[in-house]
Amino acid sequence: MERSEAPGEEKGQRLHWHPAFYAGMQIELQDEADKLSFQKEYMLGEEPMRMDMLLIKKNTKDKVEKNIGRIFRKYNIIEYKSPTDYLSIDDFYKVYSYAFVYKANSGKENEVPIEELTITYVCNHYPRYLIKHLKQIYEADIEQIESGIYYLPATRFIVPIQIVVTKELTDEKNLWLHNLTDSLKDTDTVKRLLSEYENQKKNTLYQSVMEIIVNANKEKFGEVKKMCNALLELMKDDLDERERIGKAQVNKLNIKLSELGRLDDVIKAAKDMDYQRKLFAEFGL
Repeated sequence: MERSEAPGEEKGQRLHWHPAFYAGMQIELQDEADKLSFQKEYMLGEEPMRMDMLLIKKNTKDKVEKNIGRIFRKYNIIEYKSPTDYLSIDDFYKVYSYAFVYKANSGKENEVPIEELTITYVCNHYPRYLIKHLKQIYEADIEQIESGIYYLPATRFIVPIQIVVTKELTDEKNLWLHNLTDSLKDTDTVKRLLSEYENQKKNTLYQSVMEIIVNANKEKFGEVKKMCNALLELMKDDLDERERIGKAQVNKLNIKLSELGRLDDVIKAAKDMDYQRKLFAEFGL
């Protein structure tokens, strides 16, 4: 859950990082997407408990070669913390428990074997307090596999666990996750993002990630203002089209709610975008 009044967000404006992260993960793993099934905000039972992402490997024999996915087994739980949030000690245990809740609610007896589960925590900043806690309580020797990727010792935890620190990833290997941030300053990175986006601007995954990168960094581009304007112009047609579709979608939702006499939901949805998305899902819009 996002922390309120987070730094880097304009007053009265909330940036929705999770949809962009979901798109960013698919971009990072697109070369091996045929091996994986992406399920966003997977609900854990009937209670309001949900994972940020569940990745299910289609064939357990397939190995994911991408650096952030080498740890993957059959069922892979992903927790994401935006640049305005942090990975806390309690977050660690909450998501750790998801593995067992997911296993227990899978249906048939041992349908989800514990040895086929992994957990990935993705955060922008290195979680110092959490790492310190894990070392003190579990005497865990955290292994840095490569820049930005840390493995927890398998002997201390029942399922394999990795922590991915997006700030420490490299543009060469993880361009989009590395730059899913509100502190983008390097002009060469902007050029690289702009160049790759120009080739992929019709792809909704790239649209989702680039849109939030631009919105989160508008005031920080400084000397690359002209480049930012060029990017916004490049995205303008796509954004206008998405806005038109979005308005039509909202109108359909309001009509359905009005027909059902749910006027309170019309008002609530106008104020709460997360609730609005739930209603879209409810009515299949």
